[in-house]
Amino acid sequence: MTQAKSMTPQANASLPAAPSIRRAALIAGLGLLAMIILAPFANFYVLESLVVPGDAQATTANLMASPGLLRLGIAAFLAVVLLDVIVAWALYDLLAPVSQSVARLAAWFRVAYAAVYAVALASLLSALRLTAELGDLTALDPAFLQAQVMLALNGFNTIWNLGLALFGMHLLIVGALVLRSNTIPRWLGVVVAIAGLGYLVDSFGRLLLPSVDLGFVMITFFGEALFMVWLLWHGLRRG
Repeated sequence: MTQAKSMTPQANASLPAAPSIRRAALIAGLGLLAMIILAPFANFYVLESLVVPGDAQATTANLMASPGLLRLGIAAFLAVVLLDVIVAWALYDLLAPVSQSVARLAAWFRVAYAAVYAVALASLLSALRLTAELGDLTALDPAFLQAQVMLALNGFNTIWNLGLALFGMHLLIVGALVLRSNTIPRWLGVVVAIAGLGYLVDSFGRLLLPSVDLGFVMITFFGEALFMVWLLWHGLRRG
């Protein structure tokens, strides 16, 4: 009995306190919630309202007329990059009790994705700079600069889509960890892993099968939203 009692504190010391786990879940959930607001705003409200596919002249005219809107979109994307790093850290804390090394791998995949995302934003900044140059009366070849603007915008999409493969791997690993967790519903591990596969199919599909419409994989991304809801519930609940 004496030996058993002496081992109990040591064993418990290696386990994370419940408040710490709930705090990590809340931080991750709030970060994902903020991203669900910021990313669609920047991608759909800003970029889709400014970019006219296949029309460099119209797109450039839109950017020149609303440079502040593009700057706002870039700021929103940058906030998402920073939130990705915060969420990666929070999910590591949440999932480290399952496997510290695997949780660290998942976190690094998300941080790597955030780094690629940040590189992609440089293309948007280039487009912004080029439109400013077009406003200069000394610009000699507006058509050339307009083409460069479209190349920069397309570069953003290309780099971002390639980076989504890293994000897909992050979700696959997170899903596997959730399946092994004793505190998170296993069905969440399944839907998160499916979401990861969706991102991988989308990323590789755009690269290998550019003419094939893979829009159907978008339905798999709802796994992230379900995971976010659970994280918020777990982080806010008492007891």
